Amino acid sequence: MPIRIPDALPAAAQLESENIFVMTEYRALHQDIRPLRVLILNLMPTKIATETQIMRKLSNTPLQVEVDLLRTKTHEATHVSADHLVKFYETLDAFKDNYYDGFVVTGAPVEHMPFEDVDYWDEFKTILDWASTHVFSTMYLCWGAMGALNYRYGVRKELLPEKLGHYVRVIAPKMPLLGLNGSYIIAAYECEEKDTGILFFYNMYRDEYYGELRAKGIPGIIHQYDAKSIEALEAAIEKHLEKDLKELYEHPVIED
Repeated sequence: MPIRIPDALPAAAQLESENIFVMTEYRALHQDIRPLRVLILNLMPTKIATETQIMRKLSNTPLQVEVDLLRTKTHEATHVSADHLVKFYETLDAFKDNYYDGFVVTGAPVEHMPFEDVDYWDEFKTILDWASTHVFSTMYLCWGAMGALNYRYGVRKELLPEKLGHYVRVIAPKMPLLGLNGSYIIAAYECEEKDTGILFFYNMYRDEYYGELRAKGIPGIIHQYDAKSIEALEAAIEKHLEKDLKELYEHPVIED
């Protein structure tokens, strides 16, 4: 698919080297086709690498895609040149009268900070308010999703403890592992001494969460973590996890 981005954007050369059709602005202006308009709020310090990753994903469509890059004005980026920001990024003031088919909000390396301590938190909320009336569909990534859930629905950011009793957290939600049949392991606790643990999954096809016991390599079905939303899973973990791990340690056998 042709992806329309500024000719001098560093991502253009990388994408072209991967045989991805990058359309120049000049050529796009001479085609009578309405492109899919996508806005990217790039909160990552590694802006060029993030631009390239997202645009690579956007290339998997037969539609022509026109991309605009949005940055915050209340945070001074230090990992990319000011020249790059001036050339390719604008703040919300420049886009506030535009309407977009899609909006991508990236993550940011601030997941351990309280939301209110992030220096662009108020601006982030303003951008989300604007997007609710100017964007048809939004995709939130990593911290972007955490921030949106907190602002829109009051969902707290609770970090799973690294250790619970005899169990150590070996997989954290920010580093999920792809499993089978569209399932991601989003968190897991393990006890080497008893070779037991509990895993938490998200299935992208069924759009649901569930848990699974493991004892000496044998999986066991449990239903107390079945959930259709992250909020429901959070409540189930808070209610059952500590007790379930204690019982699994004391009785490390999965019954038929």
